Amino acid sequence: MRYIPVYALVQASLVAIASTSPAPTAFVGNVSPPDPFITPSPVEHNPSPIVGRNILSDVESDVGNVLSGLGSGLPSWVASGVPNFFQGFPTGDAVVSSLGLDSSKLKALPTNVLNIDPYANWTSSGWNVRFHGNVYKQPNTSVSKLNDLADIFLVNTSISDLPKSQQTQARNLTAEIFVVQQPKVAVNKIHLKPAASQGSSGQPGGGGSSNTTGGTQDITLPYNTTVEGDFDTFVLIESNGLTAGNETSAIQRLDTHVEGASIGNSTAYLVPPTGLTIISDIDDILRVTKIYQPEQGLLNSFARPFTAWEKMPEIYRNWSTSLPDTHFHYLTTTPEQVTRNYMEFIYTNYPGGSFDTRPLNFSDVSATLSIRMFLLQKIFETFPKRKFVLVADTSNSDVMRDYPKLATDFPNQVQCIFLRNTSATDPGDKLPYDTSGFKGIKQSKYMFFLNSADLTNLDIANGQCYNQSIPQNLTFGYQGLPLGLGATPTSVNGSANHTGAASGLVTKDSAGAQGLMALVAAILTATFMLL
Repeated sequence: MRYIPVYALVQASLVAIASTSPAPTAFVGNVSPPDPFITPSPVEHNPSPIVGRNILSDVESDVGNVLSGLGSGLPSWVASGVPNFFQGFPTGDAVVSSLGLDSSKLKALPTNVLNIDPYANWTSSGWNVRFHGNVYKQPNTSVSKLNDLADIFLVNTSISDLPKSQQTQARNLTAEIFVVQQPKVAVNKIHLKPAASQGSSGQPGGGGSSNTTGGTQDITLPYNTTVEGDFDTFVLIESNGLTAGNETSAIQRLDTHVEGASIGNSTAYLVPPTGLTIISDIDDILRVTKIYQPEQGLLNSFARPFTAWEKMPEIYRNWSTSLPDTHFHYLTTTPEQVTRNYMEFIYTNYPGGSFDTRPLNFSDVSATLSIRMFLLQKIFETFPKRKFVLVADTSNSDVMRDYPKLATDFPNQVQCIFLRNTSATDPGDKLPYDTSGFKGIKQSKYMFFLNSADLTNLDIANGQCYNQSIPQNLTFGYQGLPLGLGATPTSVNGSANHTGAASGLVTKDSAGAQGLMALVAAILTATFMLL
């Protein structure tokens, strides 16, 4: 029996579609969309000071396959921007079993805390900080065992074939995955004090921060951890010299440390009610990941050093100093276990800011595709008077659905939407993306771009978010179709540096019966190849 990776089957199926589907009809004369019809937001903008713990029950997980409209049976993770290797990480008893730990060894291990950088909002009762993270123990795993475990995640290679530096990173990340979460335990006291540094990456004042002069105190969380070892709750803190949120437009920062934890530091960002917040995805917009190429995406995540994409650090550095009272919030749907690598990369290259990742109880693809909107709605509702700039790329189906929906549900809060068109800049991205959600949204509010330089010469503070040197040519349907679909492709984007790529355009109904039959035949053929 031969082993064939799932993405090989996917590519074979897409090739079959491309070879048999009729070319879609070319679009003639792009017409500017009408002004959007704005409906009142159905969301209540009064968050409770204390948020309940059962996160998963609050989220609708009814997420269909992004390609179902094309008649495709491709796995949902392929089109989701969530790599398959970021699903199904072992937790709890599974880790104990795989590492052969007994109860005495486990009890003797020190407790660690993943203390994710929180944001805080101002309420009539004071500053309200959202503490969230995970309590766990880190087993003492041998190098040889880590090598064996790392090989589980590597596709078409082995850790022994990697350069020494990449072997080290692969082992470190594997060790972060194979931890033992601590369920139903109290989180120790959290010590707060003014942050010594107000910027990041050598930026004094970066991220709209100011010198924090108060806030020293100890706080206790009101809940124990979940069965997965997670904690996520808002807690009111004493002012103790902090500036009231309704008396400043600048962000104050507090160092936070969980008592008794060998690892447990973070920075809390106290964000005033008004101002600008930039919510940014990370993979394939701030760093080179190539999630849409599973083998490369895995190596870029598990072994290779994290690398910034183009000049995005310079773009964010400029935003942090030129835009008034800017708060940065980094939101990634990668699981908590690999959060620390992401946080270290961000704070080495980008302005400091609060952070959100995927909690452990969002473990399957359906829940993963729901977590982004859940976290986005949480921050929008927490800061109903702030403006938001949303930054991501087109390889995430949840982004392509959620960002335009937010612009409709929160019309007075979404200032700009910036999306890197990965299928137009990276030939490895073979997946279509759906722009239908942008129909009816003013062009001045969003922009699909190719290069980081496209994000210059914009007036974000005043809502001018479209660089007019970059043609959009959207048709509000599936775009970026791969492998020759569309004999006469239409340019989706130009770029400020005069580069561009053509991508075939198609509506949801254009794939045709021939393409569906070809897909079925390709999948059956690939299945028999396994025998």
